[in-house]
Amino acid sequence: MSTASSSKTDDAEALRRHRILSSKLYLDVPPSKVPLIYSSSYDISFLGIEKLHPFDASKWGRICRFLSKDGIVDQKHIVEPVEATKDDLLVVHSESYLKSLNSSLNVSKIVEVGGTIVAAKLAKERGWAINVGGGFHHCSSERGGGFCVYADISLCIHFAFVHLNISRVMIIDLDAHQGNGHEMDFSEDRRVFILDMYNPGIYPLDFEARRYIDLGVEVQSGTATDEYLTKLDHALEVAEKKFDPDFVVYNAGTDILDGDPLGRLKISPDGIASRDEKVFRFARERNIPLIMLTSGGYMKSSARVIADSIINLSEKSLIDMKSLPAGKA
Repeated sequence: MSTASSSKTDDAEALRRHRILSSKLYLDVPPSKVPLIYSSSYDISFLGIEKLHPFDASKWGRICRFLSKDGIVDQKHIVEPVEATKDDLLVVHSESYLKSLNSSLNVSKIVEVGGTIVAAKLAKERGWAINVGGGFHHCSSERGGGFCVYADISLCIHFAFVHLNISRVMIIDLDAHQGNGHEMDFSEDRRVFILDMYNPGIYPLDFEARRYIDLGVEVQSGTATDEYLTKLDHALEVAEKKFDPDFVVYNAGTDILDGDPLGRLKISPDGIASRDEKVFRFARERNIPLIMLTSGGYMKSSARVIADSIINLSEKSLIDMKSLPAGKA
């Protein structure tokens, strides 16, 4: 690399660091709140797309209502994130990309980005966090796609590198679709290890990005629960031998459910709960902070399935949904 190029790279990194350190997204969250993140802004209809496509625009709110109704968490104990600013988005995205978006200030997406970023801080403090939203894994720094406008996973990781003394991140992407966005963003970054378990016959068919997957597991259309979970067990064993993370980002799409029109897999609701339990156990038994993002899932049943999985994690003591009185940690 030439001296001029090196200097330009250093300047860009210095600006990125400045933007991260100046951000207001890392909230101080009192112990009376549990590390479950949600805002009613998540439920803003996404450009009317739900009228043309099986997209449940109220999924996130319904998950929280199920958890509240079932006595798992009081709504007042859920963390509400703040909206990401343009400067926050510029940590990963370029000015030209943001200008190319006719809806670059879509509130639901920007608040979800904030939710993913603050989730990392909470996970570092509490061991785990769940953003009831986020997981826009088709978006990279210069390109969006598949309902993904902003690269919340990439943003979250860059914030964690600067703020949280984190240096090795494992992305476990179990959405039915290949996570081509974060794969492009971290293609040359050895600090990030990507385990992507996806259906190779569906969107995005991004063969360039597949070259940057560290551990790829292809699950063909029609794959059922037992085969899927067996492949996941093996993948986690291999991943542990290949990489020693100090942070895990878990992209937990429910579009692998049997009947999902886009995922084309045949995983049962109980299979979703088992999948999530395996990933949380992988991280918690190794004392690795983990954030979970709910990502894709295009059936009305997804909200109930996600809520039931969170309840299972609580019952298995892999997460603690109890809030503490103010002043106690």
